This record gives sequence, C-alpha cells and structure tokens, in this order.
Amino acid sequence: MSKQISIHNVVASCSTNVKIPLSKLSLELEGTEYEPEQFPGLVFRIEEPKAAALIFNSGKIVCTGTKSPEEAEIAINKIIMRIQGLGINIKGIQDLKIQNIVASTTVNAELNLNQIAFELEGTEYEPEQFPGLVYRLEEPKVVFLLFRSGKVICTGGKSEDALEKSVEQLKKNLGDIGAL
Repeated sequence: MSKQISIHNVVASCSTNVKIPLSKLSLELEGTEYEPEQFPGLVFRIEEPKAAALIFNSGKIVCTGTKSPEEAEIAINKIIMRIQGLGINIKGIQDLKIQNIVASTTVNAELNLNQIAFELEGTEYEPEQFPGLVYRLEEPKVVFLLFRSGKVICTGGKSEDALEKSVEQLKKNLGDIGAL
C-alpha cells in the first residue's frame, strides 16, 4: 500500500454455516451488546486488533473497524476462537470477503471543485449542502469525496490494489481536465 494512502476502516464479512446462540454469547462473552428487540445481531468488540463485529444467529459475521484486510481476517479469527471457547462448534469460516475499504489521500494541490463538477462526468457538487464534491468512478467502482484543500476520501474499494488503481485513475482524470 502506498504511503500516500491511509486506510481508516475495513469492513469484512464471512459465514460460519453454523447457527450461533446470541443469548448465550451475550451472557458469557465480555464486550457484547445484544438487544434483539432493537436489532437482530449481537455487537462484539475486541481490542487487538481494535474491531467490532456484528454476529447474527444465522452464523453470518460482519467485522468493521480494522485498518487493513489482514487485520480484519485476524479479528474474525479471534472472534471465532472466542465463540468456540464457549463450546459452540464452528469448524471454520466460509466466504470471507472484504466489502468496503475507507481510505484517504491527498492530491497535493488545491482543487477547483466547480471546474471539476463541470468537466468530469460522474460528479455531484452542492456546496450549500456539503463542502465536498462526490465523484463516482466506474472502474474500479469506488466513490471519492474531493475537497478544495486537495484532501480525498475514498470508499467502496474491495482491495488495497483496487484503492491504488482508483487513486491513480482519479489523478489521471484530474490531470486530463487540467485540475492538477
């Protein structure tokens, strides 16, 4: 991963293909929140790596808050081990997928958002509503928030490689219209 791109959050999901008794988890695992009247999943937080997981009775787990895809996998494995420690027979995880990566970077230039809104396809810019310009890139499929300062937030990437490619494409597209 380029030093110029900082990952802030990775969302990953997987399935255990085993029903998980959420009431048992809420009683026996520290760091859980479970209010089935409000939400059907149990929230379980771990400290190392810092992450929060939504665990569903169906055996599906959604993990958020890690800073890399590798950390997300480590967090999910730790969560599975903690659940197994309660005598719940989970043989492993299936379908581990990175759903979303949120990252930031900078283009090292002040951006004229009005110019970008007029000249780049796939933009939305309503400065009276929000100070950033929304730019949707089709390939890789990501969404950027561009700010006048040159700060850029990227969401929707599914891999570090896709993030790198999307930032390169963004810089090329901005260069092509003379915005960089």
